[in-house]
Amino acid sequence: MLDDRLKALEDEFGAVEAELAEPGTSADPRRLRDLSRRHKELSEIVATWRELTSARSDLETARGMLEDLSGEDRDVVRAEVDAAESSIERLRTRLNTLLLPKDPNDGRNVIIEIRGAEGGEEANLFARDLYDMYLRYAAERGWKTEVLSLSASERDGLNEVVFLVKGKDAWGRLEHEAGPHRVQRVPVTESKGRVHTSAATVTVLPEADEVDVNIDPGDLKVDVYRSTGPGGQSVNTTDSAVRITHLPSGIVVAMQDEKSQIQNRAKAMVVLRARLLKAEQDRRAADLAEKRKSQVGGGGRSEKVRTYNYKENRVTDHRVNLTLYKLDQVLAGDLDELTDALMADKRGRQLSGEDGSGP
Repeated sequence: MLDDRLKALEDEFGAVEAELAEPGTSADPRRLRDLSRRHKELSEIVATWRELTSARSDLETARGMLEDLSGEDRDVVRAEVDAAESSIERLRTRLNTLLLPKDPNDGRNVIIEIRGAEGGEEANLFARDLYDMYLRYAAERGWKTEVLSLSASERDGLNEVVFLVKGKDAWGRLEHEAGPHRVQRVPVTESKGRVHTSAATVTVLPEADEVDVNIDPGDLKVDVYRSTGPGGQSVNTTDSAVRITHLPSGIVVAMQDEKSQIQNRAKAMVVLRARLLKAEQDRRAADLAEKRKSQVGGGGRSEKVRTYNYKENRVTDHRVNLTLYKLDQVLAGDLDELTDALMADKRGRQLSGEDGSGP
């Protein structure tokens, strides 16, 4: 029964609080982090359940009074009964939502990778537009951003950019951005005014703490070389660029934006930890290759999670069948209507049990 489950969670909440108060807990960073996250999850559930218990008591009292009342007094208590019933329904709905399985990445910072895909230089220019869009959205939400790696193309587009987004709700709002994004517009390279279709891919990874991923230094192959710019020309006179290969997984991360080899290595390790964490999470759910394919596909025009049509000032998210005729505002960073719809869709599927994680 729901009440039995909630009583057990209340008991766990007390146990978590007790362990957090123990002096030795702070000496174990991983345990302290896990307990703090669990305490935050349980505190809202327990508070809501206690509020529900109080509302039930109020309802029982009011119903008992109705039997001995008449006239205006009965009308007043009847209104109290209606209010208590409404409150109970609201609190039950809230509890059902709170009891849904928590995304293990909630609260984490986010690493976003954007790459030009099908469409040549026009795809790279669109990758730049997406990057600018996310930077503006981050500014609107009060998030901080940090470029980890950026490779510009010949016409000021982006072959690839990897950047970090720091914000407590960043993962929940950005996780659904992963996938192929399609653009329909007249490219600057088009002399006859014809509309072209191109695509860029977006990958979204949760930032991993050092305590999340244990990397054996013996599993790393580190190569250093000179940084290069567009066209392959050398842009640095020292071997500051770093390429790290994680031998067990085959994951390769290269960084060259910083002039310091130490800084490039540190940034490469941030991305490597994120990719290893995501790989481990993917393995728990499905084969890693299939998961990666579901995010970015082949980057082709026919595969897409969202379409940006410049002529009609339209953006369509194909997963939730949402079309907005305000592409200019979306590109300016007004993404909330899209992210709200995607978050609501995820909650709806969880509540209905479509994804196997219903309450």
